[in-house]
Amino acid sequence: MFFHIVLERNMQLHPRHFGPHLRDKLVAKLMKDVEGTCSGRHGFVVAITGVDNIGKGRIRDGTGFVTFPVKYQCVVFRPFKGEVLEAVVTMVNKMGFFAEAGPVQIFVSNHLIPDDMEFQSGDVPNYTTSDGSVKIIKDSEVRLKIIGTRVDATEIVCLLMLLSLSSLVTIKF
Repeated sequence: MFFHIVLERNMQLHPRHFGPHLRDKLVAKLMKDVEGTCSGRHGFVVAITGVDNIGKGRIRDGTGFVTFPVKYQCVVFRPFKGEVLEAVVTMVNKMGFFAEAGPVQIFVSNHLIPDDMEFQSGDVPNYTTSDGSVKIIKDSEVRLKIIGTRVDATEIVCLLMLLSLSSLVTIKF
């Protein structure tokens, strides 16, 4: 789910940033460009934890920009089939419900909600068990199992199945 990995990236910097704080400018630009992005290969970049190496810059032909190779450490979030996630419900409708688990936006179809739960419309739309003991409403904490994933170049899409309501604390990013 969460991994600490080393990645590399070529960063371009405008000449106005050259000077005694060049490294700080590169690190700030790296954080701005990379944190919060998703790569299909590595997952969601949650945070940059360190910069290992900034190589020698190369001037780009025809411009004043300089390209620096940067090697950095980061924490990534990559969901896998079969994993169980705790999530917080953000919206409920007759088609299913939306939830968030860390940086992942989740949709759980009503076909993957247990058969004993039925959609109830009204002031507060929800899914309720037949005996009324359990309700899924906005801000409910649920436990979900990933039953499939699709990886694209810039996103990871998960198909999830509702396991149970959860009373665990969920960390949001």
